Amino acid sequence: MSESPHTPEATGLREASRAAEPAEAARAFEAAGARAAAEPDRAAEAARSSEAAESGRAAGGPRASRPQAAPRFPGGPSPDPAGSHHERRIRSFQPRRSRVTTSQGDALRRLWPVWGLDIDGLRTLDLGELFGDGQKRSDKPVVLEIGFGMGEATARMAAADPDTGILAVDVHTPGQGNLLGLAERNGLTNVRVANGDAIILLREMLPPASLDGLRVYFPDPWPKPRHHKRRLIQPDFLTLAAPSLKPGAILHCATDWEPYAEQMLEVLTAHPDFENTQPDGGYAPRPDFRPHTRFEGQGLRKGHVVHDLLFRRVTRPGATDAHSGATAPEA
Repeated sequence: MSESPHTPEATGLREASRAAEPAEAARAFEAAGARAAAEPDRAAEAARSSEAAESGRAAGGPRASRPQAAPRFPGGPSPDPAGSHHERRIRSFQPRRSRVTTSQGDALRRLWPVWGLDIDGLRTLDLGELFGDGQKRSDKPVVLEIGFGMGEATARMAAADPDTGILAVDVHTPGQGNLLGLAERNGLTNVRVANGDAIILLREMLPPASLDGLRVYFPDPWPKPRHHKRRLIQPDFLTLAAPSLKPGAILHCATDWEPYAEQMLEVLTAHPDFENTQPDGGYAPRPDFRPHTRFEGQGLRKGHVVHDLLFRRVTRPGATDAHSGATAPEA
């Protein structure tokens, strides 16, 4: 993987390259982060303390004296991969703290160095190298999946399409371990598990036009009106994500929360970088390649209606690439 220098000069050039119109998304996230920085992340600190205490109790001995910021699984995912070198902001996700089973912990310790990566924002990923076997680069198309839960649906999609690489992002440690274990047991070499904030991954670590697809299945709907600003599928996110998608790449969203589906359809239809694959401009039938997920099953049992949205990445003449500053040629 190629390293991205973080000298003052490089930082200035990177910031200058984002000054064009599509970079409004990055500034919006930074402005929200400045407001959120005034409030310490007490919940995260409390959760880490609780995990340390639980670790000691599970071992049957005294409470663990592990420092709060130390990784639970040495060599595994970092508890705060981006650290303080990236701004805080209003998060579109809520880390879930739950017990890691023995098998999940074993998978994290053994397989994270092979198939896992932290989203630290300090380097640009070489996807050909990331999905290679250590000796040969991969030429697989790569799809980014944001939020995979326990990873069962991700593993099934990877097994059904071994010629496509899946870069799966989540912050749920048990799910990360579960997906790694599923990949090993099923011989899936086309899955990589990323830990951290997908916004930093898209903004700092992915080259332009490097993704063949983006999947966002059953994101947190944040149903309370005061929390709608935390929803992931919003105009700023689409503007940020578009440059990493190749022309023609498919953005596939699914949700069982009807008000969120309506918002998704509205913002995707209005965004100039995407076009609906459905001639009638509405929702799409569930494609065969998307298996039913655990969250989907829970929603269906509650009587919810699941909506799929499939939008194609289009290139606007004269548009500026938020990553590189390059301008698409006129048609």
